[in-house]
Amino acid sequence: MGTEQSNPDLDLELLEGYLDSLGKTIVEQMFALYCQQVAIYLNDIESAQLNDSLSGWEEHCHKMKGATASVGMCQLHAQLKLLEKSTAPKEQKRELLTALKLANEQAILTFKSWLESK
Repeated sequence: MGTEQSNPDLDLELLEGYLDSLGKTIVEQMFALYCQQVAIYLNDIESAQLNDSLSGWEEHCHKMKGATASVGMCQLHAQLKLLEKSTAPKEQKRELLTALKLANEQAILTFKSWLESK
């Protein structure tokens, strides 16, 4: 299927490079670590949103942005680049956080599907 190569969610060139140089087991471990860490990042982002902490919001979005880049989640990374600098009011950030959680779930499913196909 040629559609996989044009997947906007994942940096397939980066991920294929990981597979070639590190092997599938290491890539699976990297992904498992991402899944563990992202739960922490999302909790921290939510905490910053609830406390209306601009610096906390920026810091935790930045950390999650780095994690998404390391596992080739392009679309999620781009979303976090925008969120990180957001000065939206507290209520709007709650909506942004909900969208981020959904996008993260989708990115995880996309990554799992890609990895299972290898």
